[in-house]
Amino acid sequence: MIKPLVKLFNALGANTNPGEIAHAMSCGILLGLMPKNNLLWYLVLVFILFIRINKPAYAVSLLVGSALAPLLDPAFDAIGYAFLTVPAFSGFFGTLLDVPFVALTKFNNTIVMGAFLAGIILYVPLYFLCRALIFLWRQHVVPFMQKSKLGKLVVKLPLISKIAGLAGGN
Repeated sequence: MIKPLVKLFNALGANTNPGEIAHAMSCGILLGLMPKNNLLWYLVLVFILFIRINKPAYAVSLLVGSALAPLLDPAFDAIGYAFLTVPAFSGFFGTLLDVPFVALTKFNNTIVMGAFLAGIILYVPLYFLCRALIFLWRQHVVPFMQKSKLGKLVVKLPLISKIAGLAGGN
């Protein structure tokens, strides 16, 4: 878990494209919020693996999203129930359940559908929020840490230099 964090902080201060980091954070939260025991989760995972994103940022945000998901399950249940009980979609959802393998996505589970919809809805605002935070990080935090005595002292700590060496080796 330390390596992805170190690589994430290196990417935040490096010349890495902020869009890749922001997409990674948004994708990680989307996937982290969803329950992991269904085909829909694996389909979204495979789709995300083909996108050019910052993998350490993705791993960290996936863990954060997974930690937040149980706290948000009641909200996901309400969102999923509201969407799945829309009368106009009832025939469509019934037809989908008759299609082979579609039921394995568990789209008819209120928490799965609610988490998926919440992740999709949060994707764009989270992307722009992450881009803004990356900009602020690069403009204010990185120069401050490079100039401050505390930042120079932290970099010289044996544990920090050893972790940075491990992360830089891969």
